[in-house]
Amino acid sequence: MTRMIALISAMWLLLGSGAAFAADDTKEVNIRPDIASVEVQTEDGPVTIERIQDTEHEISGYFAKTSRACPPFCIQPAKVAEGVATIGELELLDMLADPDAMVVDARTVDWHAEETIPGALNIPYTEIAGRLDELGCTGSSGAWDCTNAKQVALYCNGLWCGQSPTAIRAMLRETYPADRIFYYRGGMQAWKILGLTTVEGGL
Repeated sequence: MTRMIALISAMWLLLGSGAAFAADDTKEVNIRPDIASVEVQTEDGPVTIERIQDTEHEISGYFAKTSRACPPFCIQPAKVAEGVATIGELELLDMLADPDAMVVDARTVDWHAEETIPGALNIPYTEIAGRLDELGCTGSSGAWDCTNAKQVALYCNGLWCGQSPTAIRAMLRETYPADRIFYYRGGMQAWKILGLTTVEGGL
């Protein structure tokens, strides 16, 4: 975990002035003081992720809600499983810009289609155990070889959403290496609270 954080920090420093990460002195609301936007590749071409520039902007609708019935919408633990690192937005942006890493929207197709994080692949939590070949494993459900598994970050709707934790536990049962799984606990709610770019998901 400490090594991964060090690597991510080093990559931010190295890539901060590169093509994927852009500084812009004209923007008031940056991602970091030295980075205003991040360009990620998607199936529909490059998308620039940046924050909404209106400093009076407030979220509304579903992700503005503070309370949902528990169960099933219970607050998720910060540590979803042994060996799985929990990450925030900067680390997720780093993974989105890394061609060797993957970001998975573990929500159901209808949620993904409505709105998602640019560059995220939708593998619903109910299907992930049978689709690990999309993440670098070989074989089939119940007999996966995940020796060459990719580093993958999973997210769902927010701190109260159990879809990505369920997906992570399913991956671990199928022998996916815990140290290659990252949990973006904040999910869509935190992403939207920070005013970061979203797109419609592909079906």
